[in-house]
Amino acid sequence: MKAEVTIVPMTPRHLERVLEIEKASFSSPWSKRIFYQELAGNPYATYVVAMAGEELVGYAGIWLVLDEAHVTNIAVSPQWRRRGVARQLLDHLLRVAYSQGARGATLEVRKSNAVARNLYASLGFAAVGVRKEYYTDNKEDAVIMWLRDLSAYFERKEQADG
Repeated sequence: MKAEVTIVPMTPRHLERVLEIEKASFSSPWSKRIFYQELAGNPYATYVVAMAGEELVGYAGIWLVLDEAHVTNIAVSPQWRRRGVARQLLDHLLRVAYSQGARGATLEVRKSNAVARNLYASLGFAAVGVRKEYYTDNKEDAVIMWLRDLSAYFERKEQADG
């Protein structure tokens, strides 16, 4: 069942809940300081949150550099996973990036995270390489994935939504 969420810009008032989700989702979570620096001091960054009514249930971020979007984070509260929230967050950020001139998008994902890799593949991302021992907590490899053509992504999406 697809969750009904509203995607809004992340602000500092969201950070406490974002950090709860971050800690529940990642073995090497970002700190409040890192998120705050992204929001306040990174002109290339866009971060959003998914709201189910008054409850913050997920968040995601990208950097837009020249014509490339780089997905930096995406996480959903454990109770809200497998309900389409991550897909909605990522789709929203890809639209933002495309509207600002991005032609493609990239990300890194843990090799062991098959659920996330499958989500990204379903959106058109393809595995193109590996960053050996990318994750510092356990030296796990990262799979580099690319969605090379955002315009084709949106054409496919329009046809599917019909």
